[in-house]
Amino acid sequence: MAEKKVSAFMKPMKISEDLAKVVGKGPMPRSEVVKALWVYIKKHNLQDPKAKRNIVADANLKAVFGGKAMVDMFEMTKLVSKHLS
Repeated sequence: MAEKKVSAFMKPMKISEDLAKVVGKGPMPRSEVVKALWVYIKKHNLQDPKAKRNIVADANLKAVFGGKAMVDMFEMTKLVSKHLS
């Protein structure tokens, strides 16, 4: 029987030092990175209360978001992917 191919989404990725401060040391699949990111965001209450789609960056997230103070969740996934290899 052929070995089941791991989808790109589930393949463990290397995590940058900046991102590791938020989600923990890798490697981990992209899906786990996103999950861990949301745990961090909710734990530190970093969602904009008026617009839940916006994430207000603390010092750790600013490093991941390229210095931006606020990003929306769609931009966040794009910025996070730069920290995965």
